[in-house]
Amino acid sequence: MFKQSRLLKKLDHTLLAVVALIIIFSLVIIFSATKDDIALSSNFTKQIINVAVGMVAMIVMFSINYEDLAKHMKHLYILNLILLGAVIFMGDSALGAQRWIEIGPFRFQPSEFSKLFIIICFAAFLNSRQGRLSKFRDLIPCFAFIGVPLLLVLKQPDLGTSLVFMAIMFGMLFAAGARPWLLLGLIVGSLGFVSLWIWAHFWLEANSAYHLWIPLKDYQLTRLTIFLNPWADPLDGGYHVIQSQIAIGQGGLLGRGLFHGSQTHGDFLPIQDTDFIFSVVGEELGFVGAVSLLFLFFILIYRCILIAVNARDNFGYLITTGVISMLAFHVLVNVGMATGIMPVTGIPLPLFSYGGSNMMINLAAIGLLLNINMKKQNILF
Repeated sequence: MFKQSRLLKKLDHTLLAVVALIIIFSLVIIFSATKDDIALSSNFTKQIINVAVGMVAMIVMFSINYEDLAKHMKHLYILNLILLGAVIFMGDSALGAQRWIEIGPFRFQPSEFSKLFIIICFAAFLNSRQGRLSKFRDLIPCFAFIGVPLLLVLKQPDLGTSLVFMAIMFGMLFAAGARPWLLLGLIVGSLGFVSLWIWAHFWLEANSAYHLWIPLKDYQLTRLTIFLNPWADPLDGGYHVIQSQIAIGQGGLLGRGLFHGSQTHGDFLPIQDTDFIFSVVGEELGFVGAVSLLFLFFILIYRCILIAVNARDNFGYLITTGVISMLAFHVLVNVGMATGIMPVTGIPLPLFSYGGSNMMINLAAIGLLLNINMKKQNILF
């Protein structure tokens, strides 16, 4: 009992408080975003249940011995591949993608769970290669390790989660000691190659009879490029970005008031409780509300960085940097989507957007970080 009391005192109460504030904030915004839509009005109640289930997942991840996860790396990796592969054969389709699995009354998205599986497995993988990541050939096994589940996710297709995998991989490689200039060169080179490939695809399609194959659906290509000029297709491809920018622009400094957003409640803003929930914040609570939410995410990520710096072992340090990479990339891309400075890739705002699988996996990740932080140093009795 005494030992448990001492351990609980080492909880990062600031991190817990920030997570609670973000979730409470999100529930208010989800209620506002869905209260006028009969089809979505139940999402507020469902999200409360999602949070409750996520809290259970957080407690479970907090209670286990995180060091034992490294021993089960192979089993977790295989389980991850099985779940992602099952989507191809028995998954349900929605919004042009086959990403969900239904088992009785339960419906979940394996690609969301895959993010935490990847972080844990890749941390164990890199931990065994410490000090051997200085050359490009040393990184090839790492690319293969991430590449297999990434290809399964692309098959669904889920471009957003695939990009999250890449962010996790490069973030963890940097933390594991890979040369920064090598990683930067790979990132810049990859972005340049992909941009050239997409440009060549469109140019050939418009100017010749030839067709350049590209491993993306037409709607994914549109999402990747339309943000550069959404007014080129204002009623279709660019509609989401335009309506989101209008909503945020109408918010001004203090917003139009909670429950009073004309874009949100006038049926103009699309998927306003998930991908574009930040637009609801901007419209109804204005610049002040949007900056307040971003400040909460800043504190969240800052506390996670502190946990990484003080982790007791390299495995815990790598797990934490993986979670940081995941959370930071989600926030950056989601806010970028809403403001029109990044492609629309369907990446939700962590702990804020509506969704059960995403909420559960984010809270489980927070529980794992609290676990690592609690054991950052041995307690002497």
